[in-house]
Amino acid sequence: MRLVLAESSPVLRTGLAHVLGDLGHQVTAVRDTGALAALADTHRPDVLLVGTAAAPVRDGDAVRDALAVRRSRPGTGVLLYSRTPEPEVTDALLEAGGPGLGHQLEAHMTEVDRLVAVLTWIGAGRTAFDPAAAGTAAAGLGVLSHRESEVVALMAQGRTNTAIAVRLCISEGTVEKRIAAVFAKLEVPGGSGDNRRVLAVLRYLDALDRTGPGAGRRELVAAA
Repeated sequence: MRLVLAESSPVLRTGLAHVLGDLGHQVTAVRDTGALAALADTHRPDVLLVGTAAAPVRDGDAVRDALAVRRSRPGTGVLLYSRTPEPEVTDALLEAGGPGLGHQLEAHMTEVDRLVAVLTWIGAGRTAFDPAAAGTAAAGLGVLSHRESEVVALMAQGRTNTAIAVRLCISEGTVEKRIAAVFAKLEVPGGSGDNRRVLAVLRYLDALDRTGPGAGRRELVAAA
């Protein structure tokens, strides 16, 4: 896969380029997004991998620059990542629309298996929106850890515990423990007449609907 990476941190930029290069990808790495258009014309990337903090100091906007390349080169995938939840980034991508878009937290960029899976997903024209990056903390889901958020997002897709375990490369026992933590943290009742799994998903979807314009419950689901 041909990738153009824009990242302001020399350490993260070098690390990502090295890891992805070792995996066989062709990576062109730059400090900011000012050269994205020229690089896209030269290297014809399958996916732009852009940190939202990578914009030039003046007159720069990472989201704007990445989407400008996409408009000039339809079919180019765009994966943006941010250090903290930025719902406005997710909103901008959803407003742009189309296949091959994603928004993840920077912390996940160092999880190699996850990063490769997301890049492959976007390169194939799919979408990969991380609920944590989209700002679900502001909607009341901040009590959940990133791993717990991943589990409940997959539950919302109708995945079984076995499927969740395979997707996240963990044991079913670990899945069960994280689901129990979700129930406890979201204060999901456990009466005999309640389906706690369904109630947890409903609370998750309701929280997503309250993250702001464009954050529809069918759209902000982690890549499967």
